[in-house]
Amino acid sequence: MASAQVQAAVPDVRLAGQGQMRFLGLRIYDARLWVGPGFEAQAFAAHPLALELTYHRAFRGQAIAQRSVQEIQRQRALSSEEAERWTAALAQWLPDVQAGDTLTGVYLPGQGMQLWHGNQELGGLPDTELARHFFGIWLSEQTSEPSMRQALLAGIAGDVP
Repeated sequence: MASAQVQAAVPDVRLAGQGQMRFLGLRIYDARLWVGPGFEAQAFAAHPLALELTYHRAFRGQAIAQRSVQEIQRQRALSSEEAERWTAALAQWLPDVQAGDTLTGVYLPGQGMQLWHGNQELGGLPDTELARHFFGIWLSEQTSEPSMRQALLAGIAGDVP
């Protein structure tokens, strides 16, 4: 069942899919994608959605921010200024996590994104372009992890190439 914050942010939310990120055989996190009615994978940025990541390892927020911007750079070229600005914005926003912690990001088209660490709201990021590319790490066709994308979108019948 979706958390209260996801249910409040995404009307008529349902679980689209889930997957596990592994690196060199190590479990990194479990991911669950929540979407509303009419969600289309090809146009994910046009729909509110929520992504829950439950970590199996400890990571510093700064390291998560740096890795996130590296993944965004797989989707589109970023100037060094843009990469630095986005890394700094994410590093201020993303907390350090421990094994068992859950981060829930909510994407709101035209508004940006919100983040929760467990049940604690960490606030929002109003940069709509950063928000779109951040969620594109998992949902863009240019993702570095196409099997994770496919698992997250498994419940979206006939919409995933």
